Amino acid sequence: MLALALAGCDEKAPSQAAAPPPPPVTVAQPVTRTVTDWDELTGRFEAIQEVEVRARVGGFIDSVEFEDGAIVHAGDLLYIIDPRPFEAVALQAQGQLDDARAKAELAKRELDRGLSLVQSSAVPEQVVDQRRQALQAAHAAETQAEGALKAAQLNVEFTHVLAPITGRVSRHLVTPGNLVQGSEGGATLLTSIVSLDPIDIYFDIDEATYQRNSKLWLEGRRPSSRDTAHPVQVTLTGETKPSHEGKMDFLDNRLDVSTATLRSRAVIPNHDLSILPGQFGRVRIIGSSPYEALLIPDAAIATDQSRKIVFVVKDDNTVEARPVTLGPLDEGLRVIREGLKAEDHVIINGLQRTRVGAKVTPQMAKAPAGDTPASDPKPLAGAKP
Repeated sequence: MLALALAGCDEKAPSQAAAPPPPPVTVAQPVTRTVTDWDELTGRFEAIQEVEVRARVGGFIDSVEFEDGAIVHAGDLLYIIDPRPFEAVALQAQGQLDDARAKAELAKRELDRGLSLVQSSAVPEQVVDQRRQALQAAHAAETQAEGALKAAQLNVEFTHVLAPITGRVSRHLVTPGNLVQGSEGGATLLTSIVSLDPIDIYFDIDEATYQRNSKLWLEGRRPSSRDTAHPVQVTLTGETKPSHEGKMDFLDNRLDVSTATLRSRAVIPNHDLSILPGQFGRVRIIGSSPYEALLIPDAAIATDQSRKIVFVVKDDNTVEARPVTLGPLDEGLRVIREGLKAEDHVIINGLQRTRVGAKVTPQMAKAPAGDTPASDPKPLAGAKP
């Protein structure tokens, strides 16, 4: 037993396990890009033209000439009102006009005869004056008859109800056989039409945003939307990125005193007619003049309580937490307003393997297509290309 104990003392203690290498992380330098800030607001689409189609003459509906919800063009026939009573009135007015014209022709001939006879003193001047007055009265009666005929013809024309604009028609509100009232007694509503292409979107700009944009205009850094059709981007409900583009079209002349907002409008092309009046949309309008900015992927940003931070690899390959001030997203990258320099190496992948003050093995990432690194990338010690 003593021999075994002595033999055991000669054995060496096992060597400690080798320390693991620093964890690998992917780093990239911020890219530089000329960007423009956008303000995002909520808007509602409205038709540029909207018409309530009403009867202009009273009568019984003969037929409905359109399909509910169809696209109609200006001048298309929508309704036919029984025209026979109005055609009879027009025929009577035509006869009265013919009678007035005949009387005017007779009065003219009598005046001509009186003028030739008065030269030979065959008739007194008084007769000529009477015949001249009779001719004037005949012309007045002829004018009245012409007006009555035109009114009767218009009523005949109004029995064919036509679409005043191009757009999508609603359902028919009156069926054949029903009596409708004309404009004299409260015109009956027949249907409505809204234009769709292009379409307006109305939105309200808050006072702070208006003041900021107004200051840019006063400093000459941004044209006013009153004078310049600035581009507008619209994201529809359920979409994650803008799908329609348009132009600014209108700014109101005062702020709403109850909401402190300025009513604004943009015009959006709607060639596929997919947008309907009444829909909501998120409107993006230009909120700054173009400027050079540093951008990094959104995935590289972490949250520390109320602060936003990024992890930067220093020259000795240790990790440093850097507080940053964020700007908006621009084509998938986040604008960094403060906290980063062009030469910094930001960890964009492997954040879960890092610890502030610990060493890492950085690997440079490829810059996204079309992006320019803020400075020439310089590999850190031990960094892999």
